[in-house]
Amino acid sequence: MSATEPAEPDPTEPEPEPVDPVAHERGRSPRRAMAATVLSLEAITLGLSTPVMINLADVAPAVALPVGLGLAVACLLVAGLLRASWGYTLGWVVQVAAIGLGFVVASMFFLGAVFALLWGTADWLGRKIERERAEAFAAYDAEQGA
Repeated sequence: MSATEPAEPDPTEPEPEPVDPVAHERGRSPRRAMAATVLSLEAITLGLSTPVMINLADVAPAVALPVGLGLAVACLLVAGLLRASWGYTLGWVVQVAAIGLGFVVASMFFLGAVFALLWGTADWLGRKIERERAEAFAAYDAEQGA
């Protein structure tokens, strides 16, 4: 067999099942995707707040490292927990903690508020999109059933 000839299918392998694009799309959550994106970007910001705390705010590294990096890791963990509804509550807790970091580094009052606004917008808009998608899928199902 030459390199240009296609390989013959293996008769022992099962045929791949066709993917239903509508069913695949139903399982995706825009709310979770947007919220996880906000938390991931916030993790970077909170991680970078660590050297700011050490160098500019004169916070001891023994305090700054667990606080800054701990909040960054918390963001990433919460992003992974957004499959459960209580993950969004934890997301709000992270937002409060990020704003509270402003008592150590004043600029975090502003940055924490920006991320809290982004978080709230992602949550609200994600819920709205999910409602509209549910209505569209219901209309699609009714159309397919007719």
